[in-house]
Amino acid sequence: TGGMMSFAATIATSEVAETISRGVPSCFMHGPTFMANPLACSVACASLDLLIENSPLDRIREIEGILIDSLGVLKDNESVSDVRVLGAIGVVEMSNDVDMARWQAAFVEHGVWIRPFGRLVYVMPPYVIKDHELHALLEGMKAVIAEMTQGE
Repeated sequence: TGGMMSFAATIATSEVAETISRGVPSCFMHGPTFMANPLACSVACASLDLLIENSPLDRIREIEGILIDSLGVLKDNESVSDVRVLGAIGVVEMSNDVDMARWQAAFVEHGVWIRPFGRLVYVMPPYVIKDHELHALLEGMKAVIAEMTQGE
C-alpha cells in the first residue's frame, strides 16, 4: 500500500497454516493487516499498478551507477574493509565499529543524515532523489569517513 494503509501477507508451510487453523476460530486471524481489508486491497492494487506503469528500475540502475562510481574510491582507505552496492543501497563496511554518536554528529555537520550501525555506514536513498542531492549525500559520507579515519 506504499505505507498508506496497514496491509501485509503471510506465507507459511501447509503444516504451519493447518496447525494455526485447528484452533478457534479455525482460521489465521491476526488483526486487520492480514484480513483482506477491501480498502487496503484496493490501495495495494493501485500501488502495484503505479509501479508497473512507472517502473523505478531504470532510476535504481542510475542510482546504483552513481553509488558504485562515488563510493568505489573508499576501497583505498585502510580503515574500510569493504564497499558494497546493490541497486539503490550503498554500504561501506569499516574495519572496526564506529562511534555512532560521534559519526552521526559529524554527518549532520556535513549536512547529511546518515546513521551508521556497528561497522556499517550505509545509504538507501529514495528513488526520487535528484542526482545533485545524491552526490551531496555521498560527498558528505566520504568526507566524514575520511575525517574519522584520519590517522588510524
